[in-house]
Amino acid sequence: MPPRRAQIGEAREVADLWLRSRHASIPANPPPVHSDAEVRDYFLTVVFPESEVWVLDREGNGIGAAMVLKDGWIDHLHVEPGWTGQGLGSLLVAFAKERCPASLELWTFQSNAGARRFYESHGFAVVETTDGDNEEEAPDVHYRWSPPG
Repeated sequence: MPPRRAQIGEAREVADLWLRSRHASIPANPPPVHSDAEVRDYFLTVVFPESEVWVLDREGNGIGAAMVLKDGWIDHLHVEPGWTGQGLGSLLVAFAKERCPASLELWTFQSNAGARRFYESHGFAVVETTDGDNEEEAPDVHYRWSPPG
């Protein structure tokens, strides 16, 4: 199942996936700082108009994973809780590398050891860390992938 570009009418479904994924990832990730309604509005009015939103469908069960690409950055990559570890995130990362073959960058929280292992296993290297220069005020890490050679 190849990724497909999500449509604006799916903004709420993608935002709800983000919310479920983020809530399921606590305490590896800090809790969201915005209300569910604010997150849904953000996806509808900012994410979808300004970025590429790619999704993987769960054969008749809605969206199983979503990734947001913007200017060579993976801004979001979330998999439906209960569907992790089945290769959906890996498919999206491989697709992102095809879309952005020169390099890819992303941020993740330092506390999210699982995400850090995942990105490092896909060739991402640490560029820098912060003490929490983000909305959550939680330490994070900037990663970059560049093709070999």
